[in-house]
Amino acid sequence: MADEQSQLAIVVDPGGDFEKIRELLDEHGLTVSAIVHTHTHIDHVGATAPLQEHTGAEAHIHEADRFLYDMLPVQSALLGVPLPRKCGVLGTLNDGFSLHAGSIELGVLHTPGHTPGSVSFYTEGPDGRFVFTGDTLFQRGIGRTDLWGGDSSAIGRSLKERLMTLDDETLVIPGHGPTTSIGDERQLNPFLRRLR
Repeated sequence: MADEQSQLAIVVDPGGDFEKIRELLDEHGLTVSAIVHTHTHIDHVGATAPLQEHTGAEAHIHEADRFLYDMLPVQSALLGVPLPRKCGVLGTLNDGFSLHAGSIELGVLHTPGHTPGSVSFYTEGPDGRFVFTGDTLFQRGIGRTDLWGGDSSAIGRSLKERLMTLDDETLVIPGHGPTTSIGDERQLNPFLRRLR
């Protein structure tokens, strides 16, 4: 996400093609002020090291997910995906922590369950309210809890006590799949109906 006036950006979950991310940043003339991760599964951190080298921006995780970042070779082997290079990551994404890029303030909500250190990022501005949920909440689905450190009770609490307390109009930007809204998921997500 980027602030057009200051041309500062925060990159969320650079898991994919570094060249594509670099081209997008260059196309819009953006300077990266921070790299943040909703969690440290390999598909969410794959481009972190080259992006950090290219931009000089600090990379941030929740400290409870550091063990997963340290397990990248294991994740790579078990999931059959290329092993990304590691880089220095700061364990600063505690609940209530905020990052800034110009006029944008990105607040951290600790939403464990998919992983122990899963977080969501909340922001609001003239264009509305947005929450980046990583793999905690999807359109009509929720994150799996059968991988390292997953906890079905914890994800239930995170959904009920953190994400479902947001306004219905809040746009949900998940780690995979289409965007949705808190209101739509409150009404239509079968996993959330079970939490009532």
